[in-house]
Amino acid sequence: MKDGNALVKISGLKKYFPVTQRGIFQRQIGSIKAVDGISFEIFRGETLGLVGESGCGKTTTGRTIIRLYRPTAGKVSFDDIDMAEMKGKQLRLIRKRMQMIFQDPFSSLNPRLTISRIISEPIVVHKLGKGKQMHQRVEELLALVGLNPLYLNRYPHEFSGGQRQRIAVARSLASNPDFIVCDEPISALDVSIQAQVVNLLEDLQKKFGLTYLFIAHDLSVVRHICDRVAVMYLGKIVELADRNDLYNTPQHPYTQALLSAVPIPDPEKAKTRRRVILKGDPPSPSNPPPGCRFHPRCPLTKTHCKTEMPVWREIKSGHWVACHEV
Repeated sequence: MKDGNALVKISGLKKYFPVTQRGIFQRQIGSIKAVDGISFEIFRGETLGLVGESGCGKTTTGRTIIRLYRPTAGKVSFDDIDMAEMKGKQLRLIRKRMQMIFQDPFSSLNPRLTISRIISEPIVVHKLGKGKQMHQRVEELLALVGLNPLYLNRYPHEFSGGQRQRIAVARSLASNPDFIVCDEPISALDVSIQAQVVNLLEDLQKKFGLTYLFIAHDLSVVRHICDRVAVMYLGKIVELADRNDLYNTPQHPYTQALLSAVPIPDPEKAKTRRRVILKGDPPSPSNPPPGCRFHPRCPLTKTHCKTEMPVWREIKSGHWVACHEV
């Protein structure tokens, strides 16, 4: 935790996507419960990691927080301002303080626009400058992310994947945000480039006091860049703790299984580690199991796990978990 003040507060957040019946009337027959009642805080100046299997709701959580998706239920507060019912001009004013870096640098940049147009778009939308002033700002942003300002009039297809992601980072900084959702910003890049982008994000955080929600699959990268880590499973957060606390003493069985898959560079230590293999596949978010969502795959399952939802509770200072058996 970098600061005791919470910049973002999430309480009981839900995001359901309707499942409709094929045909003329498009009648709703169910819902995909992508995010189903999660609560946590992101402190000013910190990087909170959000990890879990594909399809667990990580990206939906990030997009709902910054209102790219409208929440089905729950509350999102940004700097003590409730965003739940915001729209129009009111939402636009608060949104310039939050941005998102998307996973795929190949599809997140408009191929028909020059780099100058792409980076200047937030400046135009939020009326932060025009003409020569805007041109200078775009040049500053390119230099800030390690690209030559002379590249202004080039198009995205003329850049490598790592360079495109740097352009996406520059665009996210254009409106001088306080909070950035990084949605797997390095997973589509070569391993040799990933470290450069991670180091760039860390340098920018120190320089501008940024707050990150860092969504990722790579648990080694998460431990390197994040201050705290939240573990998500089937729309629920099952554990949240300081990174060292979580990695050294994971409490939830799902967290233990995830961390047992992280490669260890020391062969001797790797031999002594017990690998946890989970049975089966995650259930469908359109029909989640009753009780604890993890109980069909959990090695510790008891009878009450199948019927009672575990309480989200703090087992020690800063370490939260949702499990009946912890």
